[in-house]
Order: sequence, then structure tokens, then C-alpha cells
Amino acid sequence: MNMQVSRQHETPTREEAEKALATLRDWAAKASYTEVAELDPSVSRLLPSGDRPNYPALARAYPEEFRVDDAYKASLPDLQNGPESLIKGARRAIQHVGISNFRLPIRFHTRDNGDVTLETSVTGTVSLEAEKKGINMSRIMRTFYKHAERTFSFEVIEAALDDYKADLESFDARIQMRFSFPLKVKSLRSGLEGFQYYDIALELVEVDGVRRRMVHLDYVYSSTCPCSLELSEHARQFRGQLATPHSQRSVARISVELAAGQPCLWFEDLVDLCRAAVPTETQVMVKREDEQAFAELNAANPIFVEDAARLFAEQLSADSRIGDFRVIASHQESLHSHDAVSVLTEGRTFASESLDPKLFNTLFHVG
Repeated sequence: MNMQVSRQHETPTREEAEKALATLRDWAAKASYTEVAELDPSVSRLLPSGDRPNYPALARAYPEEFRVDDAYKASLPDLQNGPESLIKGARRAIQHVGISNFRLPIRFHTRDNGDVTLETSVTGTVSLEAEKKGINMSRIMRTFYKHAERTFSFEVIEAALDDYKADLESFDARIQMRFSFPLKVKSLRSGLEGFQYYDIALELVEVDGVRRRMVHLDYVYSSTCPCSLELSEHARQFRGQLATPHSQRSVARISVELAAGQPCLWFEDLVDLCRAAVPTETQVMVKREDEQAFAELNAANPIFVEDAARLFAEQLSADSRIGDFRVIASHQESLHSHDAVSVLTEGRTFASESLDPKLFNTLFHVG
């Protein structure tokens, strides 16, 4: 009786491999391109150069039944996290690399113990060491989704930062969340109410093991030029000439670092500080008596852009919950075809010798 012994676990010899290759080439020489591809697309790599195009007959229907297992995932290329040899350009550390404008709904606490869910734009970045090719961007988003169901505070942002900093094996990390925060505001005299929306950003930054919490707020107000007001009154008094001072919609971007160990600085608190500094906030609901009141309020509070910066700084300096701060004010004048601007900083956190060339372009409020 003939006994056939299985050789499936034996390693073929070189001679056997050469015979198999010769057989494969003989077959491929007579087969069509499609037949070669259907057998195995990699066969074309074993053929003499130029004999067969290295292009398989690709399936054109979406494979709905295909499922990914661990072995398949392990086979997927990952160039972004590749070796140092793949780095292009200077082998330098990168201070910020990550994602911007990743949006999702997030709940925030309000000062009156309520919650509000707001569409939030997230920017998340980490530092990248010089010898690393890149980071896995999707990990930042996955980390944030993991924490998104919790009502947000700086503690929750810190937990998200800890997670993706560990996932991406980075030393420094930053998270910034931008949203439009609604507050109900009463009119000046009619008793009407309406929602004012404030552009706010929360920022958590860790550099060299030191974490800083920051809040940014855009406050929109009306500014009446003191010089124009006096000139208008001069025309009335000396010539009986009706004249109106020029005023304009203005924006102040208030950035504050939260002092450690202090009570919570609510969004509403920061708005109140701005109103105390410059009370001529733009109005939401207005009847005739409100419009007249607003004209009187502006006449009682004429300010140059320099005045605005100092008035905001006065209020911020007096609040123990606030450490370093920056005030950027832009009066978008109705007299001139240019804007009047000022920047005032306190402390090192926001100090900068260079200005973003487009900085003041972003201080434009669209109603």
C-alpha cells in the first residue's frame, strides 16, 4: 500500500521554490492579465519586469459584508506614525499639532445652577518631538467623545487632556473650546427681554508640566467719540447748528487667566465685569424709549479706544479670581475708513512682541 506523507509543515527547498516559480511563470506567460490578477495580484511582482502590469482586476461593488478583524487591522499601513526615516524636512520639534474646529454638542453649567447644551468647536493640539513622524489625529476626537456626555468644567477638560496626552505620548498639550453663550438681557426702559449671544472660548494649556486655565470673551458695545461729542455740542452752542457725534459698534476681546485656588468665575460674571467697565453694550430688544435711553447712555459714557482698554483693565485687576489678562479693543469707526485699536496686557501669559497680522480682522461682530 502506498502511503502519502503530508509535507504541509515542511519548508520547501530552494530547488523546489525555483521549480515552482518556473511553473508559475510558464502559466502566467499564457494567461490573461485578469487571470493573473484573479489568482493573486502579487503574482505580477514575480514576473519579469514589464511582462505584466501590476494592476489587479479590482472589485467595483462596495463589500457590505466585509468585516475587519485584528489581523487585518494590523496589516493596515500607518504612515503618520511611521519611523523617523519617513520624516520630511527639518527634524525639529513642533509646538502645536492636532485638530481645529471639531464640533459636537456639549453641556455647560450656568451661574443659576442650570445647564445649557451648546454646539462647541474644539481645537486640540499636542507637542511633537523632533524624532517622531506625526500623531494619530483621530485619537484627539475619540478622547473628547469619551468625555462629552459629562457636564463640562475645567476638571473634565483636564481629564480629556490627560487622556489624549497619554494616548499620543506627548509632553505638552492644549485644548480650546469655542461656543456662543446665550444670556437673556432686559431692554433699558421698556421692560422687553431678548437673548444676547457671547462668543466665548475656554482654553487649557500645559507647557513644561505647568497648567493654565483661560477664558476668552468677545464683548460688543457702542463707543461714542468724546471729541466728536464736544464738536457737535460746540456747533449747537455757537452756531445753532444741529450736529450728531459719531459712534460705532465696537468689540473688546477679553482674555483672562483664572487664578488658582479661587472661587468659580462664571461666564455671567465676566460679562458683568465688562458691563461695569463699559455699560454701552449693544441692545437686543428696542422700542422708542429704549433707543432714546441708549442715546443718553452713550452721551454719558463717551470713550476713546484707549479709555475702553483701561476701563476693562480696571475691573479685571480688581477681581481676585483673575490673574494675568489681556484686553484687545477695536472701535470700527463711522467717521474714518479705518478702525481704532488698542491692546493692553497684564502679566506674562498674554504678553507678545508680535501681533497676528489678521488679529484685528477677527474682532468684527456680524449681527
